[in-house]
Amino acid sequence: MEQNRTNKEILVKGLQNMAISLALMFLGPSLLYLAFSNQEKSTYYLVLIIALIVCGLAIFLAFKGLKLILDSMFKN
Repeated sequence: MEQNRTNKEILVKGLQNMAISLALMFLGPSLLYLAFSNQEKSTYYLVLIIALIVCGLAIFLAFKGLKLILDSMFKN
């Protein structure tokens, strides 16, 4: 009977996604704070849109990384 083993390549991809997501989780709210504290500047909308995209990307990469980690352990 063969034992199921963790697919290390997929595990590394998942951990990379989680690491990038962690960095974006700090960058996104920082950019949001920067945008809201400078509402009178002309770049307000640009920084706000970039911050919202970064926050959304952080959430997406966190879920994708978690799925990859779980797939590496439990998928046949």
